[in-house]
Amino acid sequence: MLESLAVIYHNDELTRQRNLSPQERLVFHQAESGPTMEELHIWLVRQLEDRLVEPNSALGGAISYLLRHWEKLTLFLRVAGAPLDNNVCERALKKAIRHRRNSLFYKTCHGAHVGDVYMSLIHTCELAEVNPFDYLTELERHADEVSLNPQDWMPWNYRQTLDRTAAGHTAAR
Repeated sequence: MLESLAVIYHNDELTRQRNLSPQERLVFHQAESGPTMEELHIWLVRQLEDRLVEPNSALGGAISYLLRHWEKLTLFLRVAGAPLDNNVCERALKKAIRHRRNSLFYKTCHGAHVGDVYMSLIHTCELAEVNPFDYLTELERHADEVSLNPQDWMPWNYRQTLDRTAAGHTAAR
């Protein structure tokens, strides 16, 4: 089973390396991953039907789970752009759960608010593929400008604002 899933994830990595469009990715997976998934499905069904695995065991439960959710798990073979898994969502949830656990140690409501703001900023930076430390440092360095035009200092556009600011200082000299 793990070898089959390794093939599927390898195929998905190939689609990223080749920069395939969602439709091209779908066609590729149908051709390259479809047969592997079909073999896996047959193997899973056989494990339970032939009593090769005890249905009440941990492995039997996992196989039953896979079979119950097979349509959703194979959506990437039928819908262009469907992801193989929900790891992105799970990582985002882990951040929120970790923050909730850490927030138990805030001493005041104001401290909790500040922690929430930083958590939100750091996560937004990560989603925008920006270094949170660099971003927060620039916000501090340009605090007056940020307060005048906060929309120009979002994680996804602050570098352009810095470039314009630097160009303006150079032209003024």
